[in-house]
Amino acid sequence: MAVGASHTTVPREPGDSSGQPGPGRRGRWRLPSPVTAGALLLAALPLALLAAAAWLGRHVRPSADEWCFLPVVRDQGIGGMVGKFYVTDNGRVGNGLLVGLYAQFPVAGHQWYAALSTLLVLAVSWALVVLLLRRARLAVPRGPALLVAAAVTAVFLLATPNTYKTLYWPAGSVSHTVAPVLACAAVLPALAARSRRSRVAALAVVAAAGVFTGTLSEETSVVALVVLGGLLLLGRRFVTDRAWPFVRIWALTGAAGIAVGTAVLMTSPGSRRRRERFGAETTSILAPDSLLASARGFARIAESVLTTWEYGGVLAAGVLLGLLVRPAGTGAGPAVLRPCRPLPLACAGVLAVLVSGYLCTVVTYPVFGPRVVTAARTWNDYLFLYVLVLAGLGALLGRALRRRSARPWTLTAAAASAVVYAASVVGLAVPLPHLGQDMRVRAGQWDRQDAALRAAAARGAEAAPYTPTPVAGMLEPFRAGGRIAWPARCVAEYYRLDRITRSTRVP
Repeated sequence: MAVGASHTTVPREPGDSSGQPGPGRRGRWRLPSPVTAGALLLAALPLALLAAAAWLGRHVRPSADEWCFLPVVRDQGIGGMVGKFYVTDNGRVGNGLLVGLYAQFPVAGHQWYAALSTLLVLAVSWALVVLLLRRARLAVPRGPALLVAAAVTAVFLLATPNTYKTLYWPAGSVSHTVAPVLACAAVLPALAARSRRSRVAALAVVAAAGVFTGTLSEETSVVALVVLGGLLLLGRRFVTDRAWPFVRIWALTGAAGIAVGTAVLMTSPGSRRRRERFGAETTSILAPDSLLASARGFARIAESVLTTWEYGGVLAAGVLLGLLVRPAGTGAGPAVLRPCRPLPLACAGVLAVLVSGYLCTVVTYPVFGPRVVTAARTWNDYLFLYVLVLAGLGALLGRALRRRSARPWTLTAAAASAVVYAASVVGLAVPLPHLGQDMRVRAGQWDRQDAALRAAAARGAEAAPYTPTPVAGMLEPFRAGGRIAWPARCVAEYYRLDRITRSTRVP
């Protein structure tokens, strides 16, 4: 049965005996076809890697900004965290809500964060692939959709210069890793909608998601507006006339929601204070010098991403999907997407990535300056779109190969893609043990120091020594040889001390 297409029979590959019940299984369970078995076997590689990465999350402990978040949530609850963000920090009330949700469970919230966020990315990616195939009236055997989703998730989370800040650091992840995934999730109800009631629900979801995104991440808002704007400009070329009125209203509703959320953020006291703190109030992002510097920065970021060969695993997964797709039967429901036009579709996807990536760099440059090239976590807002576009380009390539090449060539392309896919997973796995060891060492040091500081507070001490325990470039008190104390005051508040003093020895 085709993915997402009930009562539709998938054409069998030559030699595929999956349509015949095996002995003792007649009418109840069928052996998977060789194609399905191979796809599931390949999908198991990144899934196992993601499971191992999530398991390492048990070694995560609070650091950097989280030292300042935890006391607020402990004393004032989630509402206090939202208020702190709106009034003092940056105006991102949606960000404050997500921070409050994991900071309610101080250490446990940090330990479970990687596993939960990984499941979120995988679920959204898988649902997106399935629904897009259904709406394009395409069918594939079971397995390839999961294969693509697993590759998208593994590459997005692990093919980064700093995996810790992308996956394991909740404070940075909610702003730049989870934010684009949540924005993408707002597409799912629209793709699944068939009745008038479900379309109304999809409009309500995209409006709420737009407002939330506007108050969660400025960069993700930029990416979403670029995609929605491109849909409004070019959508008639890709969407059927029957579906276009709803798609247009949906895109306008989402853009309006983002505009409302962004207005809430930009007019907040916290946002004004943040701009003053970084001198952004007196610097125009549209100044020629800033635009030119942003272009140079984005060019260096693009060079770094394009030379990261592990991204080829997503392209290979897309090729495998494209080699396997077939037209679905009449029972698959009305088509929403027009017959595939590969070149315009590919150009639109690449252009969306380039425009959104450059605009995100323009937005972040006044705050980070030249460091925007090394602040890799801020790339994730548009890298999720990049990974999805790579999968789409691979699918278009695989479809073209299947339609225009002889069968031996398609088998060769499938084998080569499977090798690249597996090699990409191996490449992503190589740095993980080293990072895991660093996290394990830091967790042991953090736990011993935590016990010592709590004991000092219980004795009524006003001050206690603190030794920095950094990992993966995370900020700790008394860095730069003790010259930079932040966030020492927050650490003291967390342990209910008046102050902490610099120490060089972990208890």
